[in-house]
Formats: sequence, structure tokens, C-alpha cells
Amino acid sequence: MKLYLKQKVFSWRDRFFVKDETGSDRYAVEGELFSWGKKLHIYSADGEESAFIRQKLISLMPRYYVEIGGDVICEIVKEFTFFKPSYRVDGLAWHLKGDIWAHDYVLYSSVGEEMRISKEWFTWGDSYVIDVTNPANELLCLCVALAVDCAIEESRDRD
Repeated sequence: MKLYLKQKVFSWRDRFFVKDETGSDRYAVEGELFSWGKKLHIYSADGEESAFIRQKLISLMPRYYVEIGGDVICEIVKEFTFFKPSYRVDGLAWHLKGDIWAHDYVLYSSVGEEMRISKEWFTWGDSYVIDVTNPANELLCLCVALAVDCAIEESRDRD
């Protein structure tokens, strides 16, 4: 199953939609304008909050928590490396491989490939294709992709 994510170039706060293969809105993602650290709310097509992503403020490396139903399901952590960025997903034993800076990477679990994400170039705004292998993990894969995007954005802002 593929999900398509397109972020707006000029917006006062993060608000965009994730579409499915038919072009229908699958999720709405909305950031909080005035908050300490990055916070994203993911809503289903019917308007119910499906997940919440929040940044841990005091941390040596970028760290994001994914909450579903009020419970922390996993933690996305940027690992300390010198050349290529690397992330791990604590709580699920998932890890990312590929070119994170180019947004072309694969998320693996112990079973195999969970998700493949690639950035579409030459588009107005950031556009991504998220190819989810197991539809049962669709929401978690979307959350990991959003958290990694937040961490990349944060490191770009620091440079």
C-alpha cells in the first residue's frame, strides 16, 4: 500500500494531508504552532486522532515519541554518527537503512522490510511516497517517516 505525503511550502503551522493510492485523504497531520519542541497530531479521515508525535526536549540527539491511544508505542532516536545519519526505532526493534538526507530509505524489522520511503524531486513543497509492506503497520510507518522528517528539519535548522 502506498501513501503520498505533500507538505505545503508556506504555512504558519504544519498542516497537510496524507493521501492513499486513489488520491483520497487518508490522514491529516497538524502541528502545534506555539509549543516547546515539535508536536504533530495525526488524524484519521473521519477526524479522530490516530497518533501523536512529540519531541523530547532535553536530549543529546533528536528523539521523538510516538503515542497511539495515549500509550507510547515507540521512540525514534537519531544515533550519533559522523558521516551518514542513522536512526533506530526503540520499542519495535526497527531500524532504517539508506540515504536519510535524500529521503530515500527502507525501514526494516526482524521479519523484513516494513516501509520504503522516497522523496519526489522537482515538486512545489516536500513530496514523499511511502510504500508500506504490511498494511497493519501503516500508521506506525507513517509516524516513523514523520518523526525522521522532523529530525532532519531540526538538524537543517541548526546548521
